[in-house]
Amino acid sequence: MLQCLYDDKGYKMTTTMSIRELTRNGSMFGEYDYIDIEDKKSHEYKGVFISSKYAEDVKKFLEKKLAKEKQEKLDRIMKFAGKGSIYPRFNGMTASEIREEKAKEQYGK
Repeated sequence: MLQCLYDDKGYKMTTTMSIRELTRNGSMFGEYDYIDIEDKKSHEYKGVFISSKYAEDVKKFLEKKLAKEKQEKLDRIMKFAGKGSIYPRFNGMTASEIREEKAKEQYGK
C-alpha cells in the first residue's frame, strides 16, 4: 500500500500508508513532507501527517481558515440578529400596549 511521489530531484515528498504501517515504521516522519493516512481495508481517507518543517505554516494556515469560517458564520447570524429589535417609540411599553398602539395606528382610534 506504500506509494511515493517524488520531486524533480528524485527526493521523496509524499506517501500514502495505513495507520498500522505508520506506527510500525515511525522513522517515516523524517523522510516525507507529508504522509496521507488511509484505512487499509476500506481505502477511506483518514487524514494527513505533516513534516515538522511545515508544521508552523500549516498551523498558521488553519488558524486563518478557521477564523475566516467563524467570521462568515457570525456574519450570517448577525444578518438576523437585529430582526428582533423594537422601535424606539415602543420603549417602555408592554406587549399588550404595543399591540393596542399598533391597532390604533392601523385602524384609527
